[in-house]
Amino acid sequence: MAGTMKLKNAKDGEVVTRFPPEASGFIHIGHTKAALVNYMLAQQYKGKMILRFDDTNCDKEKHEFEKAILDDLHTLGIKWDIGPTYTSDYFEKMLEMAEEMIKNDKAYCDSTPKEEMQKHRFDGTPTPCRANTLEQNLAMWEEMKKASPEGLKICLRAKLSVDNANKALRDPVIYRCNLTPHPRHGDKYKVYPTYDFACPIVDSLEGVTHALRTSEYNDRNDQYRWMIKALGLRAPSLDDFSRLNMEYTVMSKRKLTEFVTNGKVWGWDDPRMPTARGLLRRGVHIQALWEFVKVQGMSKVSNTMEWEKIWNLNKKIIDPIAPRYTCVDQFRIPVDLKGIDAVSRQICPLHKKNLDIGTKEVAFAPKMFLEEQDVVLLAEGEEVTLLDWGNAFVREIEKDADGKPKKVQMELHLEGDFKTTKQKISWLADVESNVPMVLYEFDHLITERNIDKSTDLDKVVREVTEYKLEALGEEALKQVKKGDIIQFQRRGFFICDTVEPVMTFFYIPDGHLKHNHLSAMARWGPPPATLEERKDRAEADAKKQKL
Repeated sequence: MAGTMKLKNAKDGEVVTRFPPEASGFIHIGHTKAALVNYMLAQQYKGKMILRFDDTNCDKEKHEFEKAILDDLHTLGIKWDIGPTYTSDYFEKMLEMAEEMIKNDKAYCDSTPKEEMQKHRFDGTPTPCRANTLEQNLAMWEEMKKASPEGLKICLRAKLSVDNANKALRDPVIYRCNLTPHPRHGDKYKVYPTYDFACPIVDSLEGVTHALRTSEYNDRNDQYRWMIKALGLRAPSLDDFSRLNMEYTVMSKRKLTEFVTNGKVWGWDDPRMPTARGLLRRGVHIQALWEFVKVQGMSKVSNTMEWEKIWNLNKKIIDPIAPRYTCVDQFRIPVDLKGIDAVSRQICPLHKKNLDIGTKEVAFAPKMFLEEQDVVLLAEGEEVTLLDWGNAFVREIEKDADGKPKKVQMELHLEGDFKTTKQKISWLADVESNVPMVLYEFDHLITERNIDKSTDLDKVVREVTEYKLEALGEEALKQVKKGDIIQFQRRGFFICDTVEPVMTFFYIPDGHLKHNHLSAMARWGPPPATLEERKDRAEADAKKQKL
């Protein structure tokens, strides 16, 4: 729970955290975890959280992404106390600091070609420019700020070490030229600080007391502290938590952008995407995301999380509040039912265990539909239970030339005891007011459980990830609105995505490994991995990480 998340040297009322996204894409579940960790800890210690946009990369930032991030944070219930602020608010101050570092022999300008510089860093050797005089560095710095032809070939590097075992400390670049207009400042600046230079400065200047970073920044923590010390700034406390990796999931903004631009998905809010809005569109309840992050807390253990953990949490939240409805899919079998002469309607609860949810009107008729998957299991003469109605006898099953059922004759036996029947089946009255709709289910976008930087993503993209069934639902579904989460009897939970021109519903996984036997995935999708197969894969991934 949230109480398990603790900060070092934290005092109630004095803690200041920050969430610093880059406006270069939509926030995904990993960003959501980072935002929630910072927000929860600020709340826990009665402190404040800063929302800051890291706008140092002009080539990637867009106003549309900034607005999307603000909207998503609002939707997720994350409220910042200060901001939004911008790293670019401090550009002038950072230019002054960079020049002071040059004058104090803590930074130097380097015109070494990129490939050659990379080789020097790898080999742990200095480039010739490391021996520049102060006058040479200041002159080169001026050329950088003007973005002259010569200046465009130069970068500014912090003077830490050339051969430190931690390569993040091998004279990192702290300023580069960029002629792309800045989203907020236009052409005012021609040089921009790197994240590694800007982050510690702005953290200190904005009063951040605890800078929380994912464990991927471990190697850069000493670099962060060096910048603070070199500039004589107040030092925030650094703490790490594990980066969130989800199985069968790509977190790379570049690759997610490719999925969108190449038409692999419908957009950034596609229910197959790990973006915050994609997850919410898929049917993840906001409370489930909060609980998922609380359970992880500030753990530093890095592993690949299973989606089933989120879906299990989600089911516990939506099960008590999701109204119940009935539908049958496109393979439905017509039934003639004796024992009822005309269509009648009754008022029934939307949720038997939560009467506060309300009621619906249910039609009962002499003609109805059963699921094909149920009919193939029936035998003539068998007594079955029609859920929420009563028992009935199967009098005759008509079949086509291939032996497939095409029609059923049944007779009501409402005096029968449901405890004596083997088959309990759903049904739908055949009335004109029924609602046509489409049920969607989705598979993972990639075939590999765990990926890393060496994975060729083009080779692991799953070819088919969308499955759908046309269906017919009861007339009470007309009261369902876009975004409503419901349960279809014996099919599981769904979220309404559209109501016009046709109702569409997305299946919400419930954490079970097996496909629902009535589902589109069960009919057309690949078989799910067995529990043993999943354990074997997890163990193999763990061994790979140790290596």
